[in-house]
Amino acid sequence: MAGGYWLHCLLTILCSIRTVHSKIPQSPVECTVSGCTLSNAYGAWGCSALNATYPTTEEQLRSAVSYAVRNNLKAKVVTRFSHTIPKLACPQDPTLLISTENYDSGIQIDAVNSAVTVDAGVGLRRLIDAVEDAGFSLAAAPYWEGVSVAGLISTGAHGSSWWGRGGAVHDYVVGLSVVVPASESEGYAKVLRLESRDPLLSAAKVSLGVLGAISKVKLSLEHRFKRSITYNFTEDNGIEDVYIDHAKQYEFADITWYPSRHTAVYRYDSRVPLNASGNGLNDFIGFQNNPILVSEAVRGSEKLFETKRDTNGKCLTAATTLAFKKLVANGLKNNGNIFTGYPVVGFQGKMQTSGSCLYSTRIDTSCSWDPRIKGLFFYETTAIFPASKVGDFIRDVRKLRDLNPQNFCGVDNYNGLLFRFIKASSAYLGQPEDSVVVDFNYYRANDPSDPRLNQDVWEEVEQLAFFKHGAKPHWAKNRNVAFLGVQQKYPKFNMFLSAKHKLDPQNVFSSKWSDDILFGKELEKFDGCALDGLCICTEDRHCSPQKGYYCSHGLVYKEARVCRYSPSSTSSSSSSIG
Repeated sequence: MAGGYWLHCLLTILCSIRTVHSKIPQSPVECTVSGCTLSNAYGAWGCSALNATYPTTEEQLRSAVSYAVRNNLKAKVVTRFSHTIPKLACPQDPTLLISTENYDSGIQIDAVNSAVTVDAGVGLRRLIDAVEDAGFSLAAAPYWEGVSVAGLISTGAHGSSWWGRGGAVHDYVVGLSVVVPASESEGYAKVLRLESRDPLLSAAKVSLGVLGAISKVKLSLEHRFKRSITYNFTEDNGIEDVYIDHAKQYEFADITWYPSRHTAVYRYDSRVPLNASGNGLNDFIGFQNNPILVSEAVRGSEKLFETKRDTNGKCLTAATTLAFKKLVANGLKNNGNIFTGYPVVGFQGKMQTSGSCLYSTRIDTSCSWDPRIKGLFFYETTAIFPASKVGDFIRDVRKLRDLNPQNFCGVDNYNGLLFRFIKASSAYLGQPEDSVVVDFNYYRANDPSDPRLNQDVWEEVEQLAFFKHGAKPHWAKNRNVAFLGVQQKYPKFNMFLSAKHKLDPQNVFSSKWSDDILFGKELEKFDGCALDGLCICTEDRHCSPQKGYYCSHGLVYKEARVCRYSPSSTSSSSSSIG
């Protein structure tokens, strides 16, 4: 997610006010008499479908799957949020879209067994508030709350913790109901109830939506608790030597690294007694309501810096952004109002997740990436490393940074590199060992054929992560190249495929798009394919030689193949790199 960038309101740009008809994020599904279109929340892609249906009960969900199977249609389940970056939910004609937007009424709390069972479409914030009101907490949740319960477990969404069951939400799933295709005698679709000891649960709780339609999710709860958070802004020396100790010392630890600013921010985050003073709130500044004019001004300045190849401009805004984050504690608020000092203490339900831009009540504000405005547009790369290997990745990135620190200002305009921690999981497509998740955002051009400033740097960091150091991609994020060879990185991948064949042998819930991700397929290369992460360049034409970008070797990771800008009219590399 983008973060903190709205504070570029220091850059005053005069714009005319435009009316935005909907203050809250728009529905990802739009239908007309000729069919439907599904798009993600960032407006990065759109896909066509035959029709869409909106069940409100489990039986209606079963009937929708039955209709698809009976009529030889594909089916894809979508949510009201659609923040997945890859095209996992993209349909393949003829497809019926099944939206869980209105299937969100059921939240049943079992106080005796400390568990909650919820309908698939229930939003995360609504669930959190319900369990907190009943005296319980979700021990793990992602930082961004604009997700549905079924959507977040299906894609492996997580917070940060190596304690207890860890930071991944799917590791708190103790039961799950899923609608799968069935025989004619069974009504073409049936509901399976998977309990904790059912081996199919290990496949279904991180399923990418290709096993069936999740109808209900049962999560374990803990008694309501409080947390205390302090951010330590300090020098970035030694991150690679202390990250393990940091994660072991603080239950909800994370680290944010701003390479161009030579700064690391350590999150000291632990439980405190319920009677500890404080009613704090985590209102992360990147997820706050932003004035539309400011979001547009920020994007305008970004595009100007890109066009002018102005790294100084990006570095100035990176420095301003970081200074403001330090001033306001990245959005932490004592007693829910403003930041007055550390530590900030509050209940788990208000300290773990945020997303206030989802609830805008003004026509002149929105989430900064809302595609209806000319706001932020970015890539999000997320690499998941075995805990022992991330130190070597940090060392290589540091070497690349030290060649020219200004090249990293573009990522520091957003959130730098965020390090989070998740434990080994029993899920077949979860992490087989304790892991560190590294997440970073950077500028994306509106036109995928346009190369970007420092294009080669972020391609090299990407390839360092996924190919040199063997990181796994987060299933709901990343450019296509991150998924190349992904099935070889999961020791239980064949067990997942076996479950997939058992639950959906006709591949009703699969599509070309989800197969590309799940099987890590390398697509056929074409002119410019490397610019948008659809391939790794091996020839200059995969970059943009007409705009001065040629396929070259990496600077630190020599095996990397990246699109590098050369001001000369002739490539310094050969036209084909082996």
